[in-house]
Amino acid sequence: MRLLCVAAGLLVLAQLAPCAQAQPQPSIPAAQLIREVVYNELNDHRDHGYWRYWVQSRLQQETRLEDQVETGQGPVARLSLTNGHPLTAEAEQQEQARLQLLLHSPGEQAKHRQQYDDDEKQIGRILAMLPNAFLFEYDGGENGCLRLRFRPNPLYSAHTIEARIFHALDGTIWVDARMKRLARLDAHVEENVDFGYGLLGRLYKGGWFQLVRTQVSPTEWKTERMEVHVLVRALFVKNFAHETSEISGGFLPVPAGMDLAQGMALLERNQAQTAAPANTPARPALIIPPALALRK
Repeated sequence: MRLLCVAAGLLVLAQLAPCAQAQPQPSIPAAQLIREVVYNELNDHRDHGYWRYWVQSRLQQETRLEDQVETGQGPVARLSLTNGHPLTAEAEQQEQARLQLLLHSPGEQAKHRQQYDDDEKQIGRILAMLPNAFLFEYDGGENGCLRLRFRPNPLYSAHTIEARIFHALDGTIWVDARMKRLARLDAHVEENVDFGYGLLGRLYKGGWFQLVRTQVSPTEWKTERMEVHVLVRALFVKNFAHETSEISGGFLPVPAGMDLAQGMALLERNQAQTAAPANTPARPALIIPPALALRK
């Protein structure tokens, strides 16, 4: 299932994309535009800055709000709210124990780093598939973005599970015409995808993914929203729905090359500010407004 989530994470969604206001006109073939967009995204992916932000995620019936900071050893997050409520004393103790284990255990740090590296490589592979795996055609403009429809390229051979999931999608992509960056992507599963002739698993048609990107600096974009709504079957297990919704915001730059200890210290300071009395100065940019805290 982690594979489905990461694959979905590449399909970027949103309801409002931060594009230029003038309505752009296509100046190059659609396939060439997509290749240039992928080139820009991959370069940004390799040479990115470091940020801290909040992440609100809803998985099935649980909503979680986390503060997250990116470090040279991978991102680290601290849970702040569950279902819109502060952590209980027991949950707070468990969260502190988890962070301390990560901070002091070389084995946990190695697993943390390996998972981060694997995810980064997978994102790169999926982005690199875009120009060849799909056929693109212009579909007008919207909010200053070029809008393109895409569908699977029948000449593309998908040899991995990752590629087969990705290649089963079709939908619409929005590109910031001025910067040639991916601003939004809506996609749905057009047909069933069977693994091992359906014996090992199936991704059912009708599922959908969305993802939105927002510009956080003159050269860098971050994922602002991601949705995953699919029906799957693994091996001989009964069918089950996978529903994930994730919103991020409050992006603030942090120094490059921080280690885990420095990142955790930043998170602890923000946690203290969140819980401080009303007359205590705080950092509002990293604290989610109460209206956005989804409740059960």
